[in-house]
Amino acid sequence: MSAKVRVRFAPSPTGPLHIGGVRTALYNYLFAKKHDGDFVLRIEDTDQNRYVEGAEDYIIESLNWCGIPFDEGPGKEGNYGPYRQSERKHLYKEFANKLIETGQAYYAFDTAEDLDKHRKEHEEKGKTFIYNWHNRQKLDNSLALSEEEVQKKLDNEEAYVIRFKSPESELLHIKDEIRGEMEIDTSILDDKVLFKSDGMPTYHLANIVDDHLMQITHVIRGEEWLPSLALHVMLYRAFGWEAPKFAHLPLILKPQGKGKLSKRDGDKLGFPVFPLEWKDPKSGEVSAGYREDGYFPEAVTNMLAFLGWNPGTEQEFFKLDELVEAFEISRVHKGGAKFDPEKTKWFQQHYLNEADNKVLTEKFQKVLKDKEISADDEFVEKVVGLIKERAVFVADIWDQGYYFFISPTSYDPKNAKKAWKVDTNELMEELMEVLKAEDDFTADKLSDKVKGWIKSKEIGFGKVMQPFRISLVGALQGADLFIIAESIGKEETLRRIKKAMETLG
Repeated sequence: MSAKVRVRFAPSPTGPLHIGGVRTALYNYLFAKKHDGDFVLRIEDTDQNRYVEGAEDYIIESLNWCGIPFDEGPGKEGNYGPYRQSERKHLYKEFANKLIETGQAYYAFDTAEDLDKHRKEHEEKGKTFIYNWHNRQKLDNSLALSEEEVQKKLDNEEAYVIRFKSPESELLHIKDEIRGEMEIDTSILDDKVLFKSDGMPTYHLANIVDDHLMQITHVIRGEEWLPSLALHVMLYRAFGWEAPKFAHLPLILKPQGKGKLSKRDGDKLGFPVFPLEWKDPKSGEVSAGYREDGYFPEAVTNMLAFLGWNPGTEQEFFKLDELVEAFEISRVHKGGAKFDPEKTKWFQQHYLNEADNKVLTEKFQKVLKDKEISADDEFVEKVVGLIKERAVFVADIWDQGYYFFISPTSYDPKNAKKAWKVDTNELMEELMEVLKAEDDFTADKLSDKVKGWIKSKEIGFGKVMQPFRISLVGALQGADLFIIAESIGKEETLRRIKKAMETLG
């Protein structure tokens, strides 16, 4: 690659960023970093009717949270700004006029009513109306009118659009970095509007002009833009510019595989489809986000990387720098990738287990604070280390280890019935005496003492250990019993046994 690699992610600020958009940004980021290139964020906000307050900030915060920040963009001005299309409005008309001068585009004065009439007439004959070479001479445009008529309409400030003049019959050969060689017959393409009557460019013109002026070398975007590829390639040619390389990413599909993943799927099946929580400024509706649901950003980016790409090896866990190293655009799949919420949790569990206990302690202290529980970091870190293997999210550490912080307020009825027999209170009295006599209240010492005592009584371990566990935990679950006893201390251990005897005996 001779020119410096420059890629861009160009979302519209019309709402929250879908994880499909995050994946597009991720692949752009990985490609740029792999080739020592630049990752540019451009905000495509020319459609002011659909602009949503706060959406641009949300996009930027999402990329930062995912660990894939842009090198250039709003607030990080490089040499190619401004990076919001609304601030580049003055540029586009000049380029549209250039195409008119070279005969590659034309003025069209047709009203919406006229075009609607043509569409209906075609439908009645079972045909589809396409505005292109086979009917443009019969319509109200500068190709069918004389120069004087066109000038008169322009002088009278009649509303017009500028349309691209598609070639009549050409076989266009295009290469996509993922899909390979494609052949498109230009005779079936319509003459797309490049410039609207409100003085704003359409996506097609603004996109090409911006990519050219920002020196974008590779356009990596979703496959929904494939139908526009022919027009974009022809626009580059019409301007006499070298086109970037194009790569169209596969769709992210619903978990059952049919159709594109939507917010509705997430709502129905209980998983987020947005990186961060989003509150709609108009309706006030709140949509779940991966961050607020307790996912680690590394888990989300690792999961997204595998939605449409694989490294060609058995490795599944990749930190971001490893993804950069392994990423090849040629290994991106053509077919859609089925979204699997359980796989995301699997990645999350891995990264939670890998996380430093000090980091988890800091996060878990917030959970304890919400429950108005105060515990020192050293103790919390010990509990976190014991419990984290069983957890998927930090909040699960509470579900799996609450008994380290509070004594049981109730006892699992099924477990209690199984564990508490007629002679259990008597055994628990004896157990309390054994525990009271032990000055070195450590897990190893307690284990030796209690197990030795049970053996000397020649009874089954379950007869003592099950009610002992019920007393400390409230159910037949949890960490090593003697570690729990050591952690909560002698006084609290005895108090909990006594309370269980009073409640269940």
